[in-house]
Amino acid sequence: MIDRKLRILPKRVHVGAALLAMLIAPAAHASFLQGEALDTMANVIAWVVLIVMPVGALALFWIVHVLPEKIAEKRHHPNKEAIHVLCLLSLVFGGLLWPIAWLWAYTRPVGHKLAFGTDKHEDYYIEQGELAARGAMNTEEIEHLRAELEQLKQRGQLSSELKRVHARLSAPERKPDAAGAGTGAV
Repeated sequence: MIDRKLRILPKRVHVGAALLAMLIAPAAHASFLQGEALDTMANVIAWVVLIVMPVGALALFWIVHVLPEKIAEKRHHPNKEAIHVLCLLSLVFGGLLWPIAWLWAYTRPVGHKLAFGTDKHEDYYIEQGELAARGAMNTEEIEHLRAELEQLKQRGQLSSELKRVHARLSAPERKPDAAGAGTGAV
């Protein structure tokens, strides 16, 4: 009988300790704010949810939708204008065309190279021509660019701007005089 009382006693002690802890513990609050501060925080959260979040969501939606266009531009894709149009159409159709624009921006335009002799956009050659004019390219790169433009010229696919770039690259380089004559230096 003494064993039974000893086993029951710890159970009663545990229950009593739990009840005592509940009575002593302070009341719990759902927020660390009270009164006017709680109302002010609720107003701020409401404005953020109603105005800031939709504007942020639209900005994020726009940024994601122009990614294929930016990728095509960075990679000098020859169909970058068409990818741009597909991105805009994707906005109209709720994003359904966006994956196609994304894939198109990352594809290698093999068919375009077979048809037109290049897999780069015209802007690529113009930018490279400007780099060559500034002296930012070595002679090997300039020769490679000149050869590519020569291939396009033989196919008859040089636009007026590319003809100017080709002429600039094909012109013999003029070396400045040792005395600086004719440079207009004062």
